[in-house]
Amino acid sequence: MRVLVTTAVPAERDAVAAAFTASAPASSVLRPLAGGVGPAAAAASTAAALTAAALGGEPYDLVVSAGIGGGFQPDAPVGSLVLADEITVADLGAETADGFVPVTELGFGTVTHRPPNSLVREIAAVTGARQGSVLTVSTVTGSAARAVELRRRHPRALAEAMEGFGVAEAAAAHGVPVLEIRAVSNPVGPRDRAAWRIGEALAALTGAFGKLAPVLESWNPHDLTH
Repeated sequence: MRVLVTTAVPAERDAVAAAFTASAPASSVLRPLAGGVGPAAAAASTAAALTAAALGGEPYDLVVSAGIGGGFQPDAPVGSLVLADEITVADLGAETADGFVPVTELGFGTVTHRPPNSLVREIAAVTGARQGSVLTVSTVTGSAARAVELRRRHPRALAEAMEGFGVAEAAAAHGVPVLEIRAVSNPVGPRDRAAWRIGEALAALTGAFGKLAPVLESWNPHDLTH
């Protein structure tokens, strides 16, 4: 298994890399990449890395969008892990007099990518991650009203971040399966910097990746059943 892990910023990349030491030799097949903030940067950097690997004769078998993110309370408390069984873009569409309309209802595009169900189950079992939808947004939620609205439109949403859908779009274009793992650093809602626990979330991210090597080594990349 060769795995590309796309994070937004170097601190997240380093938290992933810290999980792979002499006791976890999967670092030789796992490449952490700080691809930039937001879905566009994440898609571009992931696509470039996938293309370079394919042209070099060593294509990736799996892409993981990883990092910290906001958790919808009370289902994803600060410090918990969330593993996406759906990666959904929450703000790609149109505002109308009747509310938000996703791009799919406008007749084109896609709004959701689904990771391999078997792999999601196995990783959740070893990491204790909560399974649900992870929303990709271009504007981070900063009010209680928007948090409520997002949960109304996406009842299974556990977390929001800014890169997952972009990473998933790039992976889909290359025919590579995708995962998204988020460690919750703050509640989704009003921005209260004093309530953020970035260090705790980064530590949880390191802990999660430290448990992944056996799962990835045993997983069959061709088992893409949902």
